[in-house]
Amino acid sequence: MGEYSGVQLDDTLIALADDTRRSILRRLASGEARVTEVAEPFGISLNSVSKHIKLLERAGLVRRRVVGRDHFLALEPQPFDELTRWMHETREFWNTRLDRLEAALRAEDAIEKARKPSPSPTKRKSK
Repeated sequence: MGEYSGVQLDDTLIALADDTRRSILRRLASGEARVTEVAEPFGISLNSVSKHIKLLERAGLVRRRVVGRDHFLALEPQPFDELTRWMHETREFWNTRLDRLEAALRAEDAIEKARKPSPSPTKRKSK
């Protein structure tokens, strides 16, 4: 499997594990937005939303641009691309392993079946 930064992958998965953060990302998928606009639909304080945003920034999923007093957020696709590649490679790795296991088990079953004596045909009763 490919090499991925364990910390970066962990940060990405942790960031995606929370519904509020996923909602923030969905909002940013439609374009850049002010922090206050992103926070508006949530029934939590701006400080709480800010903590979620900081976690998304640490994971590299969001970038911040400051213009005067306004903070704008935008989605960063690179961590998603890396996560997708990791998931694809992990899936391929395990599919290959499981296919080999299945083949080995089928071969073992065939050997066992070949070793067992076949049952003798039962004689029919004549009338």
